[in-house]
Amino acid sequence: MRIKIKTKVNKDYKAVFEQFDKDLFLALNPPIMPVKLLRFDGCKTGDEVHIQLPFKTLWISDITEFSASEKEIYFIDEGRKLPFPLKKWKHKHRIIKLSENETLIVDDINFSTNFILLDILIYPTLFLQFLYRKPIYKKWFA
Repeated sequence: MRIKIKTKVNKDYKAVFEQFDKDLFLALNPPIMPVKLLRFDGCKTGDEVHIQLPFKTLWISDITEFSASEKEIYFIDEGRKLPFPLKKWKHKHRIIKLSENETLIVDDINFSTNFILLDILIYPTLFLQFLYRKPIYKKWFA
């Protein structure tokens, strides 16, 4: 299934990307789902992010792709070790230049549990977790 959420912020796209760090990562996590950040290498190809969810469940993502141009910076994280019931996770983080001081942040997520009914059941929860990011992005990049 796919989740795609767009957020416009008032900051240069390169400055936005520079702030995609562990502090922002932690700020984006909803308080109802506390996580412990075990490792955050960054957002470039080959980097890894390891988090511990409740009940000591590990989520490990690899940054599998990174690209920067005069119009957009993006990176993709793909789940290597995922919590049940997820089987596939691919999150493309797009940071798109709209103007000198306007940027569009796009969270484009594809996920699967390998059971369409289960995908449909968990979709609302995942959607709300990423919708939660919109006001945080706006405040963070104000």
